[in-house]
Amino acid sequence: MSLKTRIRSDTNTALRAGEKLRVSTLRMLLAAIQQREVDGREVLSEDVLLGIVEKQIKQRREAATQYENGARAELAEKELAEAEILQCYLPEPLPDSDLQVLIEAAITSVSAASMKDMGKVMTAVREQAQGRVDMGKVSQLVKDRLSN
Repeated sequence: MSLKTRIRSDTNTALRAGEKLRVSTLRMLLAAIQQREVDGREVLSEDVLLGIVEKQIKQRREAATQYENGARAELAEKELAEAEILQCYLPEPLPDSDLQVLIEAAITSVSAASMKDMGKVMTAVREQAQGRVDMGKVSQLVKDRLSN
């Protein structure tokens, strides 16, 4: 079953179960997917769909941080709950040990020698780990590795 089909099915299931937060979250995700399809006039691949889910999760977490800074704990909790709902549509997270191996392989494959090559390394890692790692964490690990 494709990711988009699974999201639609889960939306219908949540609607029947009366899970308002889940329904609204999944509808927002479907709207983002549909908007991207309309803008690009294309059917989206699974990788692009994963990217959209990642972007939605990132937006929710950033909004939660802003709400916490603004002393709006109830809204921050809602945003984090939405991010948690969306998290189930991403593949299993990559363990740290596997991530280190992947970064080393990417550095070797693009012959990275300095910080100038960070973009190439990040692109190589992103292709291999789409949806399985936090790219901010990867960025920091690559910086640490290339700066040595």
